[in-house]
Parts: sequence; C-alpha cells; structure tokens
Amino acid sequence: MKVSDFLKNQYRHFNAAALIDAAEGYKTHLANGNKMLVSLAGAMSTAELGISLAEMIRQDKIHAISCTGANLEEDIFNLVAHDFYERIPHYRDLTAQDEEDLLNRHMNRVTDTCIPEMEAMRRIEDTVLKFWEKADQEGKAYFPHEFFYQILLSGELEQYYQIDPKNSWMLEAAKKNLPIFVPGWEDSTLGNIYAGHVISGDIKNVHTMKTGIQYMIELADWYTKTAKEESTIGFFQIGGGIAGDFPICVVPMLHQDLQRTGVPLWGYFAQISDSTTSYGSYSGAVPNEKITWGKLGKDTPKFIIESDATIVAPLIFAIVLDI
Repeated sequence: MKVSDFLKNQYRHFNAAALIDAAEGYKTHLANGNKMLVSLAGAMSTAELGISLAEMIRQDKIHAISCTGANLEEDIFNLVAHDFYERIPHYRDLTAQDEEDLLNRHMNRVTDTCIPEMEAMRRIEDTVLKFWEKADQEGKAYFPHEFFYQILLSGELEQYYQIDPKNSWMLEAAKKNLPIFVPGWEDSTLGNIYAGHVISGDIKNVHTMKTGIQYMIELADWYTKTAKEESTIGFFQIGGGIAGDFPICVVPMLHQDLQRTGVPLWGYFAQISDSTTSYGSYSGAVPNEKITWGKLGKDTPKFIIESDATIVAPLIFAIVLDI
C-alpha cells in the first residue's frame, strides 16, 4: 500500500483528518494551475525535512520558499557534516554539566541533535567568506540565499558531501533558481559570522549582504508578477515566527500601502502549528484572523493542523507527491 493510500484509509478524524484535508487542498490548488509558497520555521533543516522537501522542489510542487536564516544554512551544514552529527535521544535527562561537556566538544544541541561546529559551521565559513569578500571587493551585493546558490553551483563543497545530494533541498533550489526569501537572516549562525567579519574589517561594506527590506521588495515584485486572478499563490506554513509572518504580509502591503488593485489574495492557506491561540501569538492565530488583516478572503481554502511539523509535513508531502 502506498503511504498516501494508507493515510487516506486511516487518517479520518481530528488532526489526522485536517492533515488529509490540507493535503488534498494543496493538490487541488496546484491542479488548478496555481503556485505554492512554503514557509519554514523552527529547525526543519536539522530535522532533515530536506529528504521530502527536495523532492517537492524537483517535482515543481513548490514555487518559492520563505525560511529563517537557520533553515537556510542548516541544510548545508547537514550536507557537508552529516557524519559528524550526534543524536541524543535522552536529551531531556541531560544535566547542566552534560550540556557544558557538549559545549567543550563544540557540539551545538538542537533538541536531540548536535551540530558539530568545526565540521559544519567553520567548514562553511571558510568557503562562504571567499564569496563574501569577492563580492565586497567588486562592489556587488547579493541576498543570503544567492551567495549559497553561487557556492553550491560552483561545486566547491562537493568534496565534503556526506549525504545523498538529492536530499538537500537547498541544492535542488539552487538548480532551479527557486525564489527564496529569508527575513531576519542576521539571526543565524552565519549572520553572526558575517557581522564578525564586518567588525574585523574583512568585509568593508556591510551592505554587501542585502537586507530584509530588500527581500520584501523582491517578494512584492515576485508576487505581483506571479499572482493573477486566474493563477493565485498558495501559502503552506510550517511552524510560525518570522518565516511565515513576513511573506504573508506582502498582500496587505500591496493593497494598503501601495494602493495596487487587481492583486489577488493568497489563494490557499494551511499551517502546521503547535502554538496556543489564546496566548495572543500571531503564529497560533486561526486562519480566519488573517481575513481581518487583508491576507486571506472569506472563501480562501484554509486549514490548520495542530501537531508536530516533523511528523506532519512529510506525510502531507507524500500525499501531494502521490507516493
């Protein structure tokens, strides 16, 4: 039995049924000739969501991505240093001394997974710094994801690959020159490293790295050119935070701040979230709240699955891919 057939047979109620509804809505949205933007929050790349996400990109089921700086870089960390990662299933039992021991070994923990600083972060730094400095010396500026596209397509990192490259979503995105938007990139390991190199003088112009405001301008241009009444863009949100909040705001900005007419609302919306609505968090807001902000319409297909994205997202992708 295919995974998708199993899910449709077994997942009948509650969050399980919402998963099926969201996945079928995703398929219907694409079948009608529409596009889909996916947002990635949390530590999805370290959770190796790239295994299914890369296939979604390959099969043109995703047409743009908004993600945190961490998700952008951590897919590459995993690509070049996977064999040095350590999984700690008993992470809940770690003492403060255990955590300090991990620090002393340069193992940075994300829940049950430790990212090795030397093999991942510093290995990438050596390569990316060359690209940063070259652009800086030439007086050019690029977005964070554009620097990664240059590096991946140059082949400089191939000698370090430790996973099947088909499981790197960033590599697949680079091959397709997929539009990526990375709000708040400075809140990432490489963002900190970049700031350090500006402070030390290795990079003379801080604006060699394009900013979040420029990302919004780029997003507005892409949305305006791509979204039409006969071909809208859907929004599939994994987690919450800035990765989702930033891109979804492009529609009210186009309508309210730029007074543009004829720009459609988002044509589909689904979110995987475990945020609690009553705490006032935007990430936990039910989809209807977005109607009041001019992001979704009353007739927009809307879905929310209140569960763990590391479990739910690959299952939805399985249905969309019909595997």
